[in-house]
Amino acid sequence: MEVLSRVSRLSRHLDLARREAFADQDLDGWEFDVLSALRRAGEPYQLSPGQLLRETLVTSGTMTNRIDRLTSRGFVERLPDPADRRGVQVRLTDEGRSVVDAALEALLSRERQLLAALGDDDAGRLSALLRGLLLPFDAPDGS
Repeated sequence: MEVLSRVSRLSRHLDLARREAFADQDLDGWEFDVLSALRRAGEPYQLSPGQLLRETLVTSGTMTNRIDRLTSRGFVERLPDPADRRGVQVRLTDEGRSVVDAALEALLSRERQLLAALGDDDAGRLSALLRGLLLPFDAPDGS
């Protein structure tokens, strides 16, 4: 209980830091999740809706709604999929890339503040311990 209560409290602080970092860019958390998935894809910063589903763990209906909303804000655009005439690719626009990059920098700054009390060695040990706790949840079969 000691450990998980502290993890839970830290999670609340991280959620608050995320909300603040994203609010600076007028983004919701889900918007950052989709935009950052596209950014992580590398040039040309595009993925299929199915790939975005796997990256963000939402349903197809939810993803369609999210892509629509991000398109209306000018952060992404839909392009025909050259490999599948029925499909589309979702690409990050220059504006979307600027916004997600600024939000990421703000988030990293807040995360550094959260971890400021730890030295590099302690942060490394904590990271390794948390990785070990998360491994079962990250297994492909979910077990």
